[in-house]
Order: sequence, then C-alpha cells, then structure tokens
Amino acid sequence: MEAKGAVQWSSILVPSVQEMVKEKMITNVPSRYVRSDEDKTEVADDSGLNIEIPIIDMNRLCSPTIMDSEVEKLDFACKEWGFFQLVNHGIDSSFLDKTKLEIQDFFNLPMEAKKKFWQQPNEIEGFGQAFVVSEDQKLDWADLFYHTVKPVELRKPHLFPKLPLPFRDTLEKYSGEVQNIANILTVKMARALEIKPEEMEKFFNNVDSIQAMRMNYYPPCPQPDQVIGLTPHSDSVGLTILMQVNEVEGLQIKNDGKWIPVKPLPNAFIVNIGDILEIITNGTYRSIEHRGVVNAEKERLSIATFHNPGMYREFGPAKSLVERQKVAKFKRLTMKEFNDGLFSRTLDGKTYLDALRI
Repeated sequence: MEAKGAVQWSSILVPSVQEMVKEKMITNVPSRYVRSDEDKTEVADDSGLNIEIPIIDMNRLCSPTIMDSEVEKLDFACKEWGFFQLVNHGIDSSFLDKTKLEIQDFFNLPMEAKKKFWQQPNEIEGFGQAFVVSEDQKLDWADLFYHTVKPVELRKPHLFPKLPLPFRDTLEKYSGEVQNIANILTVKMARALEIKPEEMEKFFNNVDSIQAMRMNYYPPCPQPDQVIGLTPHSDSVGLTILMQVNEVEGLQIKNDGKWIPVKPLPNAFIVNIGDILEIITNGTYRSIEHRGVVNAEKERLSIATFHNPGMYREFGPAKSLVERQKVAKFKRLTMKEFNDGLFSRTLDGKTYLDALRI
C-alpha cells in the first residue's frame, strides 16, 4: 500500500515576473513569455450585445419559498455557461476587504521574505508557476502562490503554518466561509440534477475533501498583446470560487466560439464548474475554457479556491445519472490518479478531460 504522505507533483522553477517588472523597467517582453501561438479567437465586443455571465443569488437559493426558481437558474448557468457570479453570499464585505488587502501585502513582501515560501524542487506548492514541464516551454505573465488548505494534514509545514499573522488567521477564516458556500452550491446542484445530495456531499463535504487556494498576481506588461496572464484551460477541479482582489478586469471565458470578458460585480464571487464536476454530472454540467489577459497600466490580483474529492477517493459519473442516461461518458478514477495525469502535462484547453472520455 502506498504511503499516503508520498504524493509528489512538481513544476519547473521559474523567475518571478513581479520582480522582473519591478527591477528592470522592461520595455520589451523576454522571448520566453512571447506567445505567438496564442489563440486568435475573437474577443466579443459586448458594448451593444450586453453579454454577461448569469448571476445567482445565494439568499434566493436558500429561501424555502423561492428556492426552486433560483435552482433552475443555477441549473441553466451550469449547463449553458459553466460560470456564474454569486451575490448575497453572506460573507461580510468588510472581512472580504481585509482579506483582499492582506493578499496584496503578501505579494508586496520583499523578495527575501518571499523566498521562504517559494516552490521547492519536485513540489507544486508555494510561489512560482504551475504546469511548467520543460525548460523551453512558454511562460505565463504571472506569479502565483498555490497551497493546500484542507484537510489540515495535507498542509505543507513550511507554507500555511508559516504565513505571517494576521494573514494566516484571515485565510483560515476565509477558507471556512468559502467551503460553506461550496457545500451549499454542490447540494443545490444535486437538487437541480435530481440526484441524491450525498452523491455530491461525499466528494465535496467530507473529512477527506480537498480545498486548495491559488493567489494570482498579473503584473502590468509593456506589450500586453504579446503575452498571456493565464493559459487558456478548463479548471481540473470540482468547483472553483474566485474572488477578484482589485478592480482590474482580465478574466475571459469562451462562449459560443468567442472570448467573453467577465465584468466582476462588487463583492461577488465568480464560480465555475471544473472538469471533475463535469465527470460527476456525466457531462451535464460543463467545465469551460477560460484565460487571463493583462494590461499595460495596472496589476491584477485574484484568489481562486478549489474544491475537490479526497485524494484516495474514487469518482466517476454519478450512478443515478448513468442509470437515467443509459451511458457513462467518463472513466472512474481516484483523485490521485487524476492528479498524476494532470501534473505530468502542460495546460492545454480541455485536452486532459477529453483523454478521460469513454
């Protein structure tokens, strides 16, 4: 039996883009960041079209009298868009402001302090980039800080427990608040899909369920059209709950063959379906390709919180959906098997999920 602490995934160490921009007053983008291969798909001009991702109201979703109509809206958002903005989620706005400020302070720590939190060889967590598997691979115009929060025993001893105070306590509280939202949303999705709540709860609301966070810092770029902040991909997780840290736009999602810029609402969360939920819902809910773009004037910051089944828990299409649809569209596998395949490759649209189709 494999030791349960022996999970190892890695990403090749890369320089800090934030430091590069700060130190060198760059006017031309270094060649490793120039993305001539970038998707030339048209960006939708929504000035006259008013294309907006759906908005879901958490109050309505939990109301005994008007829940059903909001559950219908949630079902539509998950089927047709794979993304929605969540309002009235119940987390105090002053606490969110405090969290945002402390994330900005964390990225603004001097490099000497950040080095303690940098990725180590053969690890994926810490400051750096993810999914870098070769030295000649093109890089994103971004720094990120990725770490596992739950279960507590999966926390890296040199990361979460060593974060400066009060930031560590703030993140602990933020983790619990966002976990609560994820639990409610997945149960409401089960209701919309007419499957038993436990078919979702065993994956996302269990002692072994995994919650990880990725804080993203996209520095300004002198040639923003030459780079990409975040490579186009679908999230290889169950459910993602994203908070914009500052007011700078940059998230774009692919819908109907075009890139749609997302305009975040104040204090709303942007929620999206990941590949694992697409598998569990047997393709009914779809993970959607999205990317991050940058600009010349201002940095953009965000924090994404990912919710996943436990590391050694097997998942696949929900049995009641397979019985109803008469076909299983995806393989069954454990979270560890899923991640072993995932972290051995670069980010590339939905190609990893496609490899798991039957």
